[in-house]
Amino acid sequence: MSELNSNYVISQEMRDLLMQEIGDIKKENVLLQQSLREQQTQNTSETEDFFLELLEIADAIEALLRYLEHNPQPSPEFIERLPRSIAAVNRKFLSVLRKRQLIPIKLVNREPDFNLCRVVDQEERTDVPDQTITKVVRRGFRWGDKILRPTEVITAKAKSNSDHNDDNINKTLNQKTEEITIQE
Repeated sequence: MSELNSNYVISQEMRDLLMQEIGDIKKENVLLQQSLREQQTQNTSETEDFFLELLEIADAIEALLRYLEHNPQPSPEFIERLPRSIAAVNRKFLSVLRKRQLIPIKLVNREPDFNLCRVVDQEERTDVPDQTITKVVRRGFRWGDKILRPTEVITAKAKSNSDHNDDNINKTLNQKTEEITIQE
């Protein structure tokens, strides 16, 4: 048993060093807990501010809806102001997002950048080059360097020759049918 105890004997110097390190770890633990509480308080405050800003937007929308509910036949002045009112609510909403680094994606070119866009449909067009963006269906947003939601677009599609041939065949068939009908 005495051999076992002798294996665990440490010098006073080593003991003092261990006690100092334990003390340092305890101090660091207290500082980390304090820092965590401060971060939680700050996050709670920021979240409350965010919700209050969203509630302002909700209040503006609710006021418009309430007016429409109580005035089924709104005045021409109200109808005239409505687009500006909705635009103001939208600007406020985008401002709230911008404060949190959520920025709308601005498309620079008429051709889709597949890092920023998702093509959701194509439409046959002869007035613009193939693969040209013709419509933005849904605005995209970036959050810092990350694309949170790509811009959804519709692009032009050149009319294919088979479609053109099909149209010519249909026209010819319609003409033949008309000729047969006239001869009878």
